[in-house]
Amino acid sequence: MEKQSPQKPINSTFVLKLLVSMILFVIVFALAVRLGAKNVSLADIWSAISNPKATGGDISIIRELRLPREVGGILVGAALAVAGAIMQGLTRNPLADPGLLGLTAGANAALAVSFAFIPSIGYYGIMIACFIGAACGVMLVFGIAALRRQNMSPLRMVLAGSAVSALLTAVAEGISLQFKISKNVSMWTSGGLIGTTWGQITAIAPVIIICLIVSILLSRQLTILSLNEGTAVSLGLKTTQVKIALYILITLLAGAAVALVGNIAFVGLMIPHLVRVFAGTDYRAILPLSAISGATFMVFADTLGRMIDVPFETPVAAIVAVLGLPFFLFIVRKGVRSFS
Repeated sequence: MEKQSPQKPINSTFVLKLLVSMILFVIVFALAVRLGAKNVSLADIWSAISNPKATGGDISIIRELRLPREVGGILVGAALAVAGAIMQGLTRNPLADPGLLGLTAGANAALAVSFAFIPSIGYYGIMIACFIGAACGVMLVFGIAALRRQNMSPLRMVLAGSAVSALLTAVAEGISLQFKISKNVSMWTSGGLIGTTWGQITAIAPVIIICLIVSILLSRQLTILSLNEGTAVSLGLKTTQVKIALYILITLLAGAAVALVGNIAFVGLMIPHLVRVFAGTDYRAILPLSAISGATFMVFADTLGRMIDVPFETPVAAIVAVLGLPFFLFIVRKGVRSFS
């Protein structure tokens, strides 16, 4: 007979935290759609969303440029934040992040290979290639780290991830130069939301949304795994099946994010750590709050990139890196020992 988990029901404070996160998200989203090279009014934003028959210059800007761009940011931020949270819980590694452990570099390399050998590849083909590349990247990292399993520390994992990422990035750049497709590849790997279309959103959104839902459904099992594998086994958890499912979710989330905006690191590292400050260690709270916080952060970073040097844009990947690198160094210096 399966033993019961010692986890307590999520209390009302979680609902309050979720509500506050949602309010902050709505505020940031409204500002992101409103601000830019040309500011638009809140009334026009509401008309563009609520009235399909509304027309006008500002309405077109909102519907065809601002909304798909910010919706893309929401999807990417949520995907990377949840993927990072799952990786940190699954590996019990505070430095785990899709961008630091080879997933996004693998997806980028697969993207370059696809453009080189299948020039007419469509958007769904790009997604599949990114999924395969992300899986290859993470398998390489864990394969290298597992060569000395007894010394598989968080820093060693990050070093393995850095080495694999450098290799796969070099492969992608070499293929791009050899086949003269650098411009096509750079449009995807520059880490930007500019040019995001509703067609891309339609293709990528179902994958990310389904993966987010499944991740939340598996959050109880992830919480148990994050504590101790022996405890998980004693509680009757089928650890192998759960781990396979979670790794598949990580691969799909990271691959989908790369297929939409290219290589962005640190989101999956920062957001789960910040969420744990006020959400605790229960992944039933961490995952949904990470999804909302990641979406809010990505939309904020994109808006900041548009506003720094109007009418020019600073790539969102650069904004995220500037914010994320000091956080990474802080975790390395202070957080590794105290993560548990």
